[in-house]
This record gives sequence, structure tokens and C-alpha cells, in this order.
Amino acid sequence: MACPRCKAAEVSGERCPRCGVVVAIYLAALEKMRQAPGPRAAAPPAPQTSAPAPVAPVAAPSPPAAARPRATNGAPAPGRVVHSLAFHGRGGTLFGIQIVNMLRALLTLGVYYFWGKVRVRRYVLGQSGLEGDRFAYHGTGGELARGFATALIVFILPVVALALLPELLGAGQPVEAAAQFLAYVVVSVFVPVAMVGAHRYRLSRTSWRGIRFAFRGRTRDFVKLFLAGSLLTSLTLGLYYPVFDTRRRAFLVSHAAFGNRRFGFDGQGRQLLRPFLTALLLTLPTLGLAWFWYVARKRRYFWTHTTFGRARFRSTVTGRLLLKLTAGNVLLLALTLGLGWPWVLVRNARFACETVKLDGVLDLSGVAQASQAEAATGDALSTFLGMDVGIA
Repeated sequence: MACPRCKAAEVSGERCPRCGVVVAIYLAALEKMRQAPGPRAAAPPAPQTSAPAPVAPVAAPSPPAAARPRATNGAPAPGRVVHSLAFHGRGGTLFGIQIVNMLRALLTLGVYYFWGKVRVRRYVLGQSGLEGDRFAYHGTGGELARGFATALIVFILPVVALALLPELLGAGQPVEAAAQFLAYVVVSVFVPVAMVGAHRYRLSRTSWRGIRFAFRGRTRDFVKLFLAGSLLTSLTLGLYYPVFDTRRRAFLVSHAAFGNRRFGFDGQGRQLLRPFLTALLLTLPTLGLAWFWYVARKRRYFWTHTTFGRARFRSTVTGRLLLKLTAGNVLLLALTLGLGWPWVLVRNARFACETVKLDGVLDLSGVAQASQAEAATGDALSTFLGMDVGIA
């Protein structure tokens, strides 16, 4: 059976191997809390016999603090308000959208690609909801096309020129090495710029209940954080990566806002060092499967430390569920020769909604619109670099 407290581990004995709760005591405590207190019936008078009076039963001791119901990564405390996300999309509908997009892209020699991308985003977000209200995407194909043109001229072409022109012109080994090093430096700066730009644009074009999201972090601050974290990760042979990954998440989340109210993030990342080292050591014995459990642990940690006002997020994802999702997606793509991609998108979206919850009072009083006009250059650049800047 699954642990009634954390919901994230299979219990074969009397204790949960993950949270350590004694299952029998925990269930007894929950049952006691469910029973409404009522007036006690008067005990009938004892018969007057010579037999000794019955011994009154001793009250069962209260469960220890470790077994009392409380909020955890896997389950909310009893009586806690839980807000659930929901996804209502269907793979068949998205497949129809993808087919139309492909035909129009062929007829326009690829120009329609940006408008097709907008149609997919609108469908996926429009089928995702919270508290019965759907999200909405307000980006346009024209914005993505102009962003791609800007990224092509300002970022992509200079990097290609630095990488190829010295060799084509026969400038010599020293010049070629210097040009390649400069191109590497430029790309290293472009990566964080693209991440922030894409995050800023996508949030500014997403709304819920008529209020748009926003991102107010400064690009240069994230570039400094990214370059310093990458350097420390290299110097520590990868051991700094969990902390660096958490600091990136903290920047992207703590500078995001819904209207004029910001999200919060209070994670440090040190708690991920041991799971990271464990996954690293088990990479070869498990043929890399241990990383599914690390990624699941990381997602639970990230969401647990994300807040919005007095409400706090949590995730119920596990390594087994993540492995099952990934294996199903790979098998689906292999059997359909890639045509099953719409169903993969739907599976991923539904999985993300089903495994993320929001616990606590969702106080929206005082939330006002504070949208920003953002260019889609970063979004186009992140697409070109093949990066996913989502925070799910």
C-alpha cells in the first residue's frame, strides 16, 4: 500500500521508508480526528454483586509528534485548502492542429511556422485551468517572426561568422583559435540572455482570469549568476551544480509575478547535494535510470519551496511516475514515427497539472494588472538553441 502520509513510497512494513511515519498510529490519529466529538452517554449503574468491579480501559496514548498529520512534500495537512490544476486537452484535437500547421508551413515555405507555434501554445494553455478558470496565451505569430529576425541578425549570424569566416579566408591558426574562443564566449552569454528573454516574453503573454503574468528580473543579473555558477560547477567537477540549478530557479521564480504580486522561493539547494551524488554514483549500476529519481526529487524540492502569498506549491511526482511517462512517450514516438508528438505534448501537460498542487489560501485581493510590453527575441533565440525555459 502507498504511505497514507507522504503518498510517495510503498509501505511493506509498519514504517514508511521515506518519511518514517508509523502507518497504524497515523491512520488511528486520522480516524480519531474525523470523529466529531459528542456528549458522552451516562454509564449504567454497576450491578450489586460480589464480583469485582470491571477495570476501566486505559485510554490509548496520543500519537507521537512524528506521526501526527502535518503538511509534507507529498500531502497537505488535514483541513488544508488544496487548489488543483487540470488539463482538458486531447491528443486528437492537437494532432489536427499540427497537420494544418504542417500543410500551411509547406505552402508558405516555412513562414507559417511561427503562427503554427502560437496555435499550439494557445491550445495547450487554453486547456489548462486552475479553480475552474482556464489560462490564456496572447502571443502572436508576427511577434515570434520579428523576434526570430532580430535574433538571427544580432546573435546567430555573428556567431556563425566568427566560427566559419577565419577558416574560409585562410587567416591562420592563431586567428581561427581566437575567433572560435570569442564565439564560445558570445554563445555563453547568449544562453542566459535567451533564457531570461524567453521567460519574460512567455509570462507576459500568459494570463489567468484576465490578469497577465510578468517577469521583472534584470538580464545582466541573471547573466552574472549564470556565468559564475557555470564556472563554479566546472571548478568543483560538477558538485556545485545542484546549488547552481537552485539559484537559477530562485531567480526565475522570485522575479516572476501574477499581476502586481510576486511569487516567492526559499530553497537553498544544499538538500539536493546528497541525492545528486547518489544519482551520480548509481549512474552506471542503474544504466542512468537513477537520474529519474533525482529529477523527481528536484521537482518536489523546487515546488515545495515556491510560494504565492500565503499559499505554497507542492509536487507529487516520483521517479517511478517520471520513468513511466518518459518510457511511454519514447515508445509512442517510435511506434508512430514521430506522428504521435501531439499525444506526447498532451501527456506531458496532463502529467504536469496532475502532479502540482497549491496548498493554502489563494488570496487574490489587491492583485492588479501590471503587464509589460516584451519583445520575442529571447523566445526565438531559446528555440534556436533548443532550450526549454519552463519552470514546471
